[in-house]
Parts: sequence; C-alpha cells; structure tokens
Amino acid sequence: MGRKVTLATCSLNQWALDFEGNLERILKSIEIAKAHGAKYRLGPELEICGYGCADHFYESDTLLHSFQVLRKLLESPVTQDIICDVGMPIMHHNVRYNCRILFLNRKILLIRPKMQMANDGNYREMRWFSPWNQLRQVEEYFLPRMIQEVTGQDTVPFGDCVLSTKDTCIGTEMCAELWKPRSPHIQMGLDGVEIFTNSSASHHELRKADQRVNLVKSATTKSGGIYLYANQRGCDGDRVYYDGCAMVAINGDIVAQGEQFSLNDVEVITATLDLEDVRSYRGENCQPNMESEPKTCHRVKVDFSLSSGDDIYLPTHQPVTWNYHTPEEEISLGPACWLWDYLRRSGQAGFLLPLSGGVDSSSTACIVHSMCVLLCQAIEDGSEYHSLCLNVGKQSSFSPQDCNTAQLIIITLF
Repeated sequence: MGRKVTLATCSLNQWALDFEGNLERILKSIEIAKAHGAKYRLGPELEICGYGCADHFYESDTLLHSFQVLRKLLESPVTQDIICDVGMPIMHHNVRYNCRILFLNRKILLIRPKMQMANDGNYREMRWFSPWNQLRQVEEYFLPRMIQEVTGQDTVPFGDCVLSTKDTCIGTEMCAELWKPRSPHIQMGLDGVEIFTNSSASHHELRKADQRVNLVKSATTKSGGIYLYANQRGCDGDRVYYDGCAMVAINGDIVAQGEQFSLNDVEVITATLDLEDVRSYRGENCQPNMESEPKTCHRVKVDFSLSSGDDIYLPTHQPVTWNYHTPEEEISLGPACWLWDYLRRSGQAGFLLPLSGGVDSSSTACIVHSMCVLLCQAIEDGSEYHSLCLNVGKQSSFSPQDCNTAQLIIITLF
C-alpha cells in the first residue's frame, strides 16, 4: 500500500465581506491543488468572510452569507474527491466561534473551533469570538437547513477532534495556537497525529517570518510529523498587511515555501511527502520519550485515503533553505504591497505624493517606487494586474514599459 501523500496549502488575498470574490478565490485554489494531485487543501483563517470583518462579526448576516458560500463550495464539482479545509465563523449554542470546516464529497466531516485566541497587539479576537475550552470534548452541531439539503446530515462533530483517514491522521491548529506554550500539536503528536495544519491571518512585522519558520520547524523537530501552514495575504479589512509565507515542513525541515510579498491573489504550494518518513523519524528519535495521553483525541473516521497504491515511483519533496528577505527588503516590499492592495480596494484613482525633500516624503516616494516595480513585474509575468491597473488609472492606453513610467502615471496623472 502506498504511503506517499500530496498536500496543498495556500495564501489567499481575501477581502472582508467580499463573499463572491472570496468564493471565487477559494475555488481557484482548490482547482490548482487538484491539478497538482493534492488530496488535501488547506486555506487561511476565516477565508470565507475575511478575517478583518471587525464588528460585522456581530451581525447575523455575516454568518448567513458564510453558510451560503459554504453551500456553494459543497455543491461545486471542483471540491469533489479532495478534503477541503475552509474557515468561517459559526454560532454554536448561541456562542460565536472562529472555526475550521473540513468536508469531502458534499459531506461535512467535522467542525473544529479555535481554542486559543489572539488578543494582543493588533488582534482583538475575544471581542467577537469565544475560545473552545473543552479539551478533547466533542459535541453535536445542528446544521442549518440550507446545508442539510446538500449534505443530508442533521448534525456533525463540533469540538476538539482530529480526522482519521484510511492511511493517516490529521490534526488542526489555528494561527495563535502555534505561538502559545500549550500548542495543540504537542498533545496531538503524542497521540499519533501525523499531519498538522495551521490556518492563519498573521500580519507582517519586521523579521516575523523568521519566527514563523522557527516555530514550524520546532513543532516537527520535537516529535516528527508533517506541518502545513496557510496564511492570509493583503490588507483585508484592517490597517495591517498579511504577508503570506505559506509553507510545508516535515521532521524539522522546510520542503516547500510560498512567497512573502506578492501581488498574486491566489498562491498554492503543494508537496509530496512519504508518511513512512514520519514513522521512521518517530521510531528512531521519539519512541523512548513518547508517552500515552491520559485522554486521547476524538477521531472522526472517513473512508478516504490521501495516498494511493501506485505511488511507489512518485518523487518526494526534499528540504529547501528558506529564502529570507533582508530587513531593508522587508521595509521596502511590505508597505509597497499594502499600498497597491489599498489602492485597488478603495477604488481611488491614485496617490497624491507631496515632496518636501525631507526624509518622510523621500521614504514614501521610495516605497511607491517599490510598489511600481512589483506591479510592472507582475504585468511582465502575465498576471491579471495589467487590467486592474487600467481600472485604477482610468487610462485605456496605459501600458508601462518600466517602473518609472508606472510611478509617474500612478502618482501624477490622477
């Protein structure tokens, strides 16, 4: 029997309350994942409604429209024959939770609420959501009728549980849970979970990518396993910039790296890995120290395999060296990506850049120039940003040959 699995994770540029656009980008990411042979697709945190909905999370319409998008995902032929892991808010027993929903072939497998919240710095999750604090406990969640009509299910498991396929076991973390002292992957790994996933909305901060990589590598170095990390991209509805950095790791090594600063709305990275590598690693390095969990994970069984019997010659991804940006590059690229994202979301014609000759205006001009360099590179690579730039600029003949031309048009002609 085969033991090689192909997994996909992604960075999506989701917009707060842009339900139609968010659905389109989710479906596109699933389509790309399937085209690369993936049997599991992971997306960023709250990708259906957008992470930055703020007090709109209080509104019942936000929950309603999220379920309408979920129904369309369940009905779509694109989502067939692949386990899809999507994020949205859900109210259970009149309490609002930040959740992951795992589904396969028009059936919801489980709903996993976030257990440890991000509630410092730029984050105020406790304002809108409650943490699920019932360790290892699972309840029944009664699905709304619009979902029952598609799935034929009245209830689904809701709580701290993991997914057990015919060939492996998958456990979920969400964003801040990776950063906390009692990360769920610790207990899950001790209980035999082999694949860990993390859906994040982690904003850009200087040198923060180093911390993410170190945390993911550490999580799989201690007790082995495969780790998928997905992240939001763009400025969503907030004033911060989410910088992607999707990655896949195994046994302490990064094997696939997504871009940190990119103008692409949808980026999917896939990796083919051997489950036997996880089992061999644990048998050699962790067996003497493995302990039995006093209360095991609740396993939701699904009659589905991530691997196949004819994968013996399928090449696996090998460790790569993470390509870190220098601090100077981060300072240049992060604000530049935010400027472009803000410009096209706001629908404004361009930027007014008064130049006094001081350090502030000079620095701003450099960042705008960096934005134009990224935009011209995206156009040169054949992405959709040429048409987007035309819409922003209102210039039917706009076709920049270099970043200086683009900067002149974006700043002065609007």
